[in-house]
Amino acid sequence: MSNPRHPSRPMFWRIIRRLLTANRGRLFVILLALGAGAAVTAALLNVKIDANRRLTTEFRALGANVIVAPRNRSAEADHTLDQSVFQQIPSSLDRQHVGVLAILYVTADAFAPASKKPTQIVVAGQQGDLGAEITGAGFGKGIDFIGGSFSNAKPSCWLGATAAGHLRVKASDLLRLQSGGREEICRVDLVRSVGGPEDDQVTLELGLAQRLAASPGRISLIQISAPGTPRSIDNYIAALQGQLPGVDVRPIRQFTEAEGKIYNRISDLLTATVAVVLILTTLCVMAAMTNVAMERKNDVGLMKAIGGTTGRVLRLFLAEAAVLGLIGGILGAAAGILISIGLGKAVFGVAAQPRLIVYPVAVTLTILVALAGAYPLRRLASIRPASVFRGE
Repeated sequence: MSNPRHPSRPMFWRIIRRLLTANRGRLFVILLALGAGAAVTAALLNVKIDANRRLTTEFRALGANVIVAPRNRSAEADHTLDQSVFQQIPSSLDRQHVGVLAILYVTADAFAPASKKPTQIVVAGQQGDLGAEITGAGFGKGIDFIGGSFSNAKPSCWLGATAAGHLRVKASDLLRLQSGGREEICRVDLVRSVGGPEDDQVTLELGLAQRLAASPGRISLIQISAPGTPRSIDNYIAALQGQLPGVDVRPIRQFTEAEGKIYNRISDLLTATVAVVLILTTLCVMAAMTNVAMERKNDVGLMKAIGGTTGRVLRLFLAEAAVLGLIGGILGAAAGILISIGLGKAVFGVAAQPRLIVYPVAVTLTILVALAGAYPLRRLASIRPASVFRGE
């Protein structure tokens, strides 16, 4: 059996087309309001979603946010970890790389080439990287390159700028390190400044530091740079604590808490701004629709006089509002995502990456705004055909 409503569908859409083209000036004003609202909404939502990734990236450049250290800190206890713990650290979190760095600290006497008098210095043997550390011949973010001459003649080491100044050592010089009668010689391939305690240290390969300290297979601690939101990092720490019951796993609170506060403030600000934009867009559409309701009294009276029900008449105008919202949302959301790329670059220094989820969300919100703005058209339901024909 055929659907009795099917023959009326072509007429329904024909009336919608006539309604959309009846007053092009009014149509332009409504589309402009909806498009502008969709553009601002899409831009802010895209920046909000991208802000979390940008913030975590910037904070990861500052270094570790999780520390794995020996649990027992009594005077008689061994203050080192077995190097096997380093191999047990998960290397990914939410499909993102986790930076892991094993460190062994040794106090040694350093001899500069032109001096026979030793200078006591902290030697940091390292294995792995945090993403902000030196990897191969590249230099991470936050590291100022002062001088370097990479060579394979001797084991390489990196010297902090402050320590280099005290020792009067420059890149390519040989540095002799002694501890407990053991000696290692390395070539200073890099003098660097990171603005932290590393500026007072000598950094070299973990195996050299273990030989210098006579501690094979031992490390002092593990630094971890875990990406993600503060909640995901807390979950990562809880998982590590369950996986490594014999060690102390703790966050560096000043990083994770600061990151969470900044993201929450930005997120709340952007959410409030989106809400205000949607409300203002709704009011603009509502004002335009009020004029539409006044202009279409005669049309509605005629529709009712020839048998149109109130519900069907309202559906016509709601369909018109939805079509306007769809067109305005599609055009405005596309423009908003393009705007967000420049907005992200201005705020974070890096262009925001377009997020596909933003587009359908912005279009849907714009359609809902258009439907909410069509509320004045409900006044058309109370129109009586006889009153219209009498000119009342």
